[in-house]
Amino acid sequence: MSEPWEEEGPGEVKKFMYVNRKAPYGTIYALESLEVVLIAAAFEQDVSLAFVDDGVYQIKKGQDTQGIGMKNFSPTYRALEGYDVEKLYVEAESLAERGLTEDDLLVPVEVKSREEMARLMDEQDVILSF
Repeated sequence: MSEPWEEEGPGEVKKFMYVNRKAPYGTIYALESLEVVLIAAAFEQDVSLAFVDDGVYQIKKGQDTQGIGMKNFSPTYRALEGYDVEKLYVEAESLAERGLTEDDLLVPVEVKSREEMARLMDEQDVILSF
């Protein structure tokens, strides 16, 4: 079986959305997602990221990881623009449920309602959830 990015002929660009649902630390999901996004961007795919549920914490300003002994990788999100990854979406309800606003985030995002996010997901060729 071929990989999703191999299903169409050469030169075909597919729309990949990476959905980040987990808190940034305590599991490998957030860091793995970020690494996969950078790889996909290097292959010139149409890449977007969605942050929902506790995934919104991945791009929250002021993360201090000293107490848990893990490297703070959140500044890497600022580098995404250099890889032409500029479509970052955050679910409005997820922000509100956690007492956060767009001003609490370290990168520019488009805030979308749950309904708008569902429509956006329907437009993708491939969705990977982390």
